Amino acid sequence: MRNNLHVAVVGATGAVGVEMVKTLERRNFPVARLTLLASARSVGKKLKYRGEEVPVTELKRDSFKGVDIALFSAGSSISKEFAPLAAADGCVVVDNSSCFRMDDQVPLVVPEINAADVKWHKGIIANPNCTTAITLMALYPLHAAFGCTRIFASSYQAVSGTGAKAIEELRRQINQIVRGEPVTKEVYPHQIAFNVLPHVDSFLANGYTKEEMKMQNEGRKIMHHPAFRASVTCVRVPVYRAHSVAVSAEFEKPVTVAAAREVLLKAPGLDVVDDPENKKYPMPLFTAEKDNCEVGRLRQDCALDNGLCFWVSGDQLLKGAALNAVQIAEELLKL
Repeated sequence: MRNNLHVAVVGATGAVGVEMVKTLERRNFPVARLTLLASARSVGKKLKYRGEEVPVTELKRDSFKGVDIALFSAGSSISKEFAPLAAADGCVVVDNSSCFRMDDQVPLVVPEINAADVKWHKGIIANPNCTTAITLMALYPLHAAFGCTRIFASSYQAVSGTGAKAIEELRRQINQIVRGEPVTKEVYPHQIAFNVLPHVDSFLANGYTKEEMKMQNEGRKIMHHPAFRASVTCVRVPVYRAHSVAVSAEFEKPVTVAAAREVLLKAPGLDVVDDPENKKYPMPLFTAEKDNCEVGRLRQDCALDNGLCFWVSGDQLLKGAALNAVQIAEELLKL
C-alpha cells in the first residue's frame, strides 16, 4: 500500500476514537488527509491533529469514497452496517468492535503475534477484545516456547473500557461520596466507586459473560491454537484507565520462572516489571498511556502441573484498542 493515505476514523469523538487520532499523529502514520466521522450529534466538534483543528462530519453511506484506510470504533451495529460499504468502496477497514472477530473471512490480528494474517484480508480486519489482547501479549510468547494448554484468569478492568460516560460516572460518584451526597448511577447496574463488579458484558446461558468467553474464542483464532481453553472471570474495578489480568497458565512442557522470564524479556511490546522484594510489579497507574504492556509476579503455579502464574497490565485504550488498530494499519503499509 502506498504512503500519503486518506485515513478515516469512525467514532472519532469516543474514548477510543480520540486515542486513534492521537496515535496516528504520535506514530507519524503517513496521513495525507484525515476524515473524522461520527453521529449527527457530534457534527461540528473538532479534534486537534498535527496542530490543526479537524472538524467532525456525519457518518453516511457514501463517506468512504476515496478513503484508503478506516479505523472503526463506534460499536458493532455501526460496523455491521458501514464496514462492508467502506470495503466495497475500496477502503480497508480496521474494526475495533466485536462484529467481525469470529468471522472466518476476517483476520483477527495482534501484530506482535499474527501480523501475517493481515495478508489474507478481504477489506475488513478485526481488532481483538482489549482484555484478550493485553493477556496475549504475555501469554503468547510463553505459548510459543512451552505450549499453553489452558489458563484460569481473572481480569481487573478499568471503567474506560466502557467508554467516556463510564469514566465520568466513576468521577461523579467519587465526588458524591466525598461530599456525602446520594450516589447516582447510569452506566453500570451498581455503584462502581469503591466497589468491584464481577460483571463485564452480558451473561450467556453457560453462566459466563460474553467478555469472559472472548478470551478463549479470540485467543484460539489469534494464536492459531484451536485447542486452547480459558476459564475467565471478568471484573470491573474503580480504575480510570488500564486493565490488569491475573493468569494461571498450564503448559505442555515444563516451565521455570527463569526460563519464562528469559522468553518474556525478548517479547515485543512487553516490559518485564518483576521485582517483588522492591515492590515493583505492573500496575494500571503506571501502564496508563503507555504503549507497552507490563508483566510481573512470575511464579510457579502450585496447583497446576507445568504451571506458571503471572500478572499483566496494559492500557486498554492503546494496546487494547487504538494502538493495536494503528499497528494493523502499519502492517497494511507493508503489503
